[in-house]
Amino acid sequence: MSDLDRAAPAVARARFRSGGSSGVTSGMCLGFVQANLVVLPAEAAAEFRALCAANPQPLPLIEATAPGDPEPRCAAPGSDLRTDLPRYRVYLDGVLAAEPTDVREVWPDDGVAFLLGCSFTAEARLLAAGVRLRHQESGRNVPMFVTRLTCVPAGRFHGPVVVSMRPIHRDSVATARRVTAALPLAHGAPLHIGDPEAIGIADLAHPDFGDPIEPEPDEVPVFWACGVTPQAVIMASRPALAITHAPGHMFITDLGDDS
Repeated sequence: MSDLDRAAPAVARARFRSGGSSGVTSGMCLGFVQANLVVLPAEAAAEFRALCAANPQPLPLIEATAPGDPEPRCAAPGSDLRTDLPRYRVYLDGVLAAEPTDVREVWPDDGVAFLLGCSFTAEARLLAAGVRLRHQESGRNVPMFVTRLTCVPAGRFHGPVVVSMRPIHRDSVATARRVTAALPLAHGAPLHIGDPEAIGIADLAHPDFGDPIEPEPDEVPVFWACGVTPQAVIMASRPALAITHAPGHMFITDLGDDS
């Protein structure tokens, strides 16, 4: 478990801003909403907002900022999305160009930032319900996979759905489904349970993002829609510039998980 597990979100954000931590945020600030980040020039914002509306499970929209404003005034007043995440990704023409810890130099003057819900938000409730989360126990990121499922396209934006996988004890699967179904801003109930090949995943030992965590004999692979989906969309749609969080390195908001 992180030493920031019970920290206030502002404390975690200050540590990221100062360069004191650049690791994954699973297990941090339990009880608060964590968010995926996508930043696009203003001319692309309306189409991306439409993509979110058409795909609410992988892209649950929490907030969109005004053009040029890096402060999410509803989710975390006073914060700065250019500095307050542990690690970012910068895409140029859909190709990953850098993974910095500060994006002030590349933030577009008219950039619109989208905060999208994350399944990390559900983890405090899963733990409280007695669901074991082995990625937290081992200090690893969740494994994430590109699937054969596709987003409903909107304008220039199209691409596959990405899922996160957590191996869940067979006796806890129903509990995990019930707990997460109540949290639509954390992607809601699992998108798929069981056979990974049914959604186009060939090998759980080789995730597309994150760290491998294979199910034990008494566990079932459970897949949730994932906020890395926009990065797969960016790679497929190739906008000139996009800034995102690095997978697993989320923005921690001031919103409680009951928001």
